[in-house]
Amino acid sequence: MNTTLQVRIDKKTKTKAQRVFKELGVDMSSGVKMFLQQVVHTESIPFEIRTPNGFTMAQEERILKETAWAEKYGKRYKNAKDLFADILK
Repeated sequence: MNTTLQVRIDKKTKTKAQRVFKELGVDMSSGVKMFLQQVVHTESIPFEIRTPNGFTMAQEERILKETAWAEKYGKRYKNAKDLFADILK
């Protein structure tokens, strides 16, 4: 038994997706079906989700923790000359 799935998406994204699917030799419906089949098969999102900065969630979390640590415990310099003197000693 088949069922219908309605998805709201902006026109620009839909048009670009249709173009990609066409280049792959499938229609939009088949492309969405393949995606959903992979969700079921992998029991997850079948691609790595990235933040707007281009990092994975784990990478972004690690960077934020490292930044917080550096802000709390990191060395501070009054100017670039002192920074380079410390690095080059």
